[in-house]
Amino acid sequence: MIKKLLLLTLVAITLTSVKTFAQLGVNKEKFTRADSLRGYLSPLRTCYDINYYHLDVKFDIPNKFISGSSLFKFTATQDFTELQFDLFANLKVEKVVYKGQELPYKREFNAVFVTFPKPITKGSKDEFIVYYSGNPTIAKRAPWDGGVEYNIDSLGHPWVSTACQGMGASVWWPNKDQQADEVDSALISISVPTGLKDVSNGRLRKVTNLKNGYTRFDWFVANPINNYDIEANIGDYAHYSDTFNGEKGKLTLDFWPLNYNLEKAKKQWNENAKPMLSAFEHWFGPYPFYEDGYKLIETHHLGMEHQSGTAYGNHYRNGYLGNDLSGTGWGLKWDFIVVHESGHEWFGNNITSKDLGDMWIHESFTNYSESLFIENRYGKQAGQEYVHGTRLKIVNDRPIVGPYNVNKEGSGDMYSKGGNLLNMVRTIINDDEKWRGILRGLNKTFYHQTVTYDDIINYINQQSGVNLSPVFDQYLHYKDIPILEFMLKDGKLNCRWIADAKGFNMPVRVKLKGGEYQFIKPTTRFTPVNIEGATKDNLEVDIFNYYIGVLMD
Repeated sequence: MIKKLLLLTLVAITLTSVKTFAQLGVNKEKFTRADSLRGYLSPLRTCYDINYYHLDVKFDIPNKFISGSSLFKFTATQDFTELQFDLFANLKVEKVVYKGQELPYKREFNAVFVTFPKPITKGSKDEFIVYYSGNPTIAKRAPWDGGVEYNIDSLGHPWVSTACQGMGASVWWPNKDQQADEVDSALISISVPTGLKDVSNGRLRKVTNLKNGYTRFDWFVANPINNYDIEANIGDYAHYSDTFNGEKGKLTLDFWPLNYNLEKAKKQWNENAKPMLSAFEHWFGPYPFYEDGYKLIETHHLGMEHQSGTAYGNHYRNGYLGNDLSGTGWGLKWDFIVVHESGHEWFGNNITSKDLGDMWIHESFTNYSESLFIENRYGKQAGQEYVHGTRLKIVNDRPIVGPYNVNKEGSGDMYSKGGNLLNMVRTIINDDEKWRGILRGLNKTFYHQTVTYDDIINYINQQSGVNLSPVFDQYLHYKDIPILEFMLKDGKLNCRWIADAKGFNMPVRVKLKGGEYQFIKPTTRFTPVNIEGATKDNLEVDIFNYYIGVLMD
């Protein structure tokens, strides 16, 4: 018997791929002590809860050299005498000061272990300051690799920025470099050659002429923020502002293009920023950082979701560098970087995964947000066409969830495959208002929190009333997509799922040609297709909304 295999887009997806929009590390199966020191929440990291940073850094741009300090304010979660913070080994720890005295420390790879003169007691609030200097890692291909990016603009002015997701903020400043513990607030002081400006996260509190050829810009972040989001952007910037009437009142909008791009910025950003905010507040709830405002900052690199200060380098044009990632035409009607990177304010910045292995929580939801933005502006069918079109970028190379405790993300399929997964979940729930309530509820329930895989899946299960765990398991923990197999048995059409996930039982929409879609609930055992008159010739599976294979025996 000849089997006919209808695997939607599988030919295309094995032939094409796309650069991802955040920093994905090199794929590897063996991990080292250095990986564990970076990714594991050891007792030397969980012993203290970071409350506040004051990062004070001077950028010597001609020498690509930085120097400064990082103040750690923390609450002890247990009694301890030793803790770990992180700083890349190529940067020098000048000294660690506690209550006026220098503390002994030792270094191992990019970790620094500090010993206190007497026990820090559980519940106490304390602080220490790290002084450091050196030539930080230069990002050669930001944002896909991390570090400090040194450039000049077209008029010859220095143009410098940081981008360090995945690699970690300790590539350029001392901190507790682990996503599970977000600092409650931060003061970011960046000193730059006089004549240039620094734009960082939050609100500008003060500008000080240091009278030594440098000017210091003090930015304060009032909300919890992840270390990799903290940024410095140095250049010959112009500034203009606006407001957005949002769900929590007036949200301040601040825009920082290079001086000579001011008019381009006003046109492009004005056409995209407010529609984006309107769409995402509808779907996800209020912008999560009203206290810190919303900013777009022009950078040489393509973009990064720096909280309250989105980095933008899409050259003031629609699409992704002028291209439509979906191949449908819908992706050319809006600026990809404004929409995608700002979508991370909800998924990535408001809701942050505790471990980099669950980076899909950031990227799958934000990829999916692109189609919701389109739906908000052009209707549901347009959004569905877009998310379907992004399947061209899926490669099914490895699981989307990465290994835990070693600071390693999973497959880049977390973007398009993850977005298609969420569209399938919406289709299964079959109630758009309930689905919108789930998306808003996630952002309310986990407001300014770090989360695990189980936190997200359990919430969706509870709110939807459907056990979707096997569905998420298949698409996130296994590289292959499930196949819906049909077989004629005793004159009756039967079907089953071929899948890796235990108990896989995803409901799927089917219809007779010319009829209306209805749900069937296959399992991994052959069961009859309970649709009167269904045959392998007249039954159609909804492969537009379901990213699956279909096998007709």
